[in-house]
Amino acid sequence: MPTLTVRNMVCARCVAAVQRVLNANGLAAKHIDLGEVELEKEPTATQLTALGAALQREGFELVDSRDAATIARIKAAIVKLVHHSDEAAPKVKLSELLSGLLHKEYSSLSALFTQVEGITIEQFFLLQRLERVKELIRYDELTLSEIAFRTGFSSVAHLSAQFKKLTGMTPSAFKGMGHGRVGLDRVG
Repeated sequence: MPTLTVRNMVCARCVAAVQRVLNANGLAAKHIDLGEVELEKEPTATQLTALGAALQREGFELVDSRDAATIARIKAAIVKLVHHSDEAAPKVKLSELLSGLLHKEYSSLSALFTQVEGITIEQFFLLQRLERVKELIRYDELTLSEIAFRTGFSSVAHLSAQFKKLTGMTPSAFKGMGHGRVGLDRVG
């Protein structure tokens, strides 16, 4: 089955939007996940061009190079890991997760990501985790200790130090501001 990589798919609404675009373009998906669409059959060149234009109008991008597809899959895996789990942060090494998922050595994935994105995979992962922290702070349902645990920080002090280093403010100051989150497709 042909698999397409779609950039900027960061949530369930994105999956639904891509599904609508596929349907409107007469294409059937066997499976859709963040950043990836498995089609029932190979699209024609005309269908692919129309799909790319339709996706772009919705804020997505059809990725056509192998390297760009790999980077999109790395980002989608990290977004899914960080933002789409109500459980505590998994105790798996990011390098092992990505290597297993993409069937490539982590060192080559890391080098490619850094070369193209200008930041390391670990920095992107940290930025995503901090966006999740911001989201959880805004919900005001968990203590900072629970947020630190849920987002994989070793302690509240570690979370606070990383938060201040990257945002210039403490988590408490952020909470008092009442805003400051960015769209997940703009992180990194």
